Amino acid sequence: MTIYEFFTLMGGVGLFLYGMSIMSTGLKGAAGDKMQVILEHATANRYLAVIVGIVVTLLIQSSSATDMMVISFVNSGLMTLAQAIGVIMGANIGTTVTAQITAFNLGAYAPMILFIGAMMYLFLKKNTVKYIGCIIMGFGMLFFGIALIKEAIVPLSKSPEFISFLTTLEHPAIAVIFGVLFTAVLQSSSSSVVIFQTFAAQGLLTFDITVYLVIGAAIGSVAPNLLASLTTNRNGKRTAILNLLFNLIRAAIIILLINLFPAFLELIRNLTPNSVGRQVANAHTIFAILAVVIEFPFAGAIVSLAQRIIPMKEEESRQLENRQLRYLNHLPSVLPSSVALQQSRREISRMGHIALNSIYEAIECFFEPDEKKITDVIETEDSVDVLTDAISQKLIALRSRDYGPRDVYQLSQMMMIVSDIERISDHAENIVEYAMQLREKKAVISETGRKELRRLADAATKSLEMSLDIFENEKYDLLPQMEQLEQNVDDLQVEVINNHVQRLMQVACDPMGGVIFTDMATNLERCSDHALNVATALAKIPADL
Repeated sequence: MTIYEFFTLMGGVGLFLYGMSIMSTGLKGAAGDKMQVILEHATANRYLAVIVGIVVTLLIQSSSATDMMVISFVNSGLMTLAQAIGVIMGANIGTTVTAQITAFNLGAYAPMILFIGAMMYLFLKKNTVKYIGCIIMGFGMLFFGIALIKEAIVPLSKSPEFISFLTTLEHPAIAVIFGVLFTAVLQSSSSSVVIFQTFAAQGLLTFDITVYLVIGAAIGSVAPNLLASLTTNRNGKRTAILNLLFNLIRAAIIILLINLFPAFLELIRNLTPNSVGRQVANAHTIFAILAVVIEFPFAGAIVSLAQRIIPMKEEESRQLENRQLRYLNHLPSVLPSSVALQQSRREISRMGHIALNSIYEAIECFFEPDEKKITDVIETEDSVDVLTDAISQKLIALRSRDYGPRDVYQLSQMMMIVSDIERISDHAENIVEYAMQLREKKAVISETGRKELRRLADAATKSLEMSLDIFENEKYDLLPQMEQLEQNVDDLQVEVINNHVQRLMQVACDPMGGVIFTDMATNLERCSDHALNVATALAKIPADL
């Protein structure tokens, strides 16, 4: 093989991969954020989750991208592992479409397809049309890349070295391992399957050996997800393990099947006897569908196995509990308004105490940096976000019921309270970020400044405590004290910032630490503002309701 032929082969692979990427970009652009919305709303119904996995992967032409989104959703609490496995199964079916498309010999039409796509993308102004042009251009690149690969591997059929290498793949175990490694390096199972498919079509690989390479490619496709999971929480890691387990079991099932029933491969051959490329594509699709059909009834057991491999820690159990509704879950279709309001108040109060505890932890972390507390606050913020969405959806559903205007008004006000509590949790996250900035920038806040911030923090947390007490127990007689306390926080913020400016003028404070000082004081004051909103939201109901 000459250096020219080698670079032709590499260029073909690169063009194929880039074509896949361009197609994915165009499809995502044309669909907007619908892919993520579809995934976010995959319900606990595993049948629906499988369909969602197929559809999303068909649209974005990448099972790895679908799996990455699934990992991120599980990581953030938007999806459970039980939902995730259904989507993962569906993605494994959806990704087989690429091999089916490339089994068509469209290399001769690739330049024309490329030209049409480029004209649409470059010269038409409407975004939707440009994205369609991007998709068509990606198709053209994909087929042109395959044509280059085919052209480059023709001389390989006469190369003793390459033929000698291919003979080492004749053992099924070695073929599977090579498929795993090749796909892990290439970071795309679709691409590796298409390359194996091309080799088979050119007569360099037998159909039987290509089948084992395809089996290995399915396992190797998990490599990007395993790498991505390194930066996620333990639940994100479990999702990647879930994907690996599914594909390992899939490989074992298919290998057992084709060895116990050799006629199975012969049946696939007979579907398209004159096209090895189509045979490989069909095998890829049939294997994926069979694996899902066989493993689907045992999805719960696979999830349990993933949880055993990465066991649940105590803090994870607490976080999981924090992200689930306790009082608004499974509400009956007929529910008196008084009960609905009471349950809503209890759920929101619970969320408020989660946010308050996060503020406590964040403030302690600011004065005494602690990595665990930083992580806890950030994860609690994610939990509060999940609760905010869940409670808001329930309140919207309750508002649509046949309740009186007074009850609907209170439910609407509660939605505003939920928003205020979510903002309080945001401020907790801001505070731990200030703690990290102090450490990273080696900034210093003077001892006097620290004491003033501690006074302001104590006043702000006191206002938060009182606001939750007023809301939770309807102690509206405490509102005058609450308003005075909030005013005290405002006055104290002005005082500590003025004192801080004086210290800066006297060069008694570090300027970098001074910026963080001001931001910290502002966030504490805003926490008190949100606390007042929580306390007063339901205090006065309009008389005409």
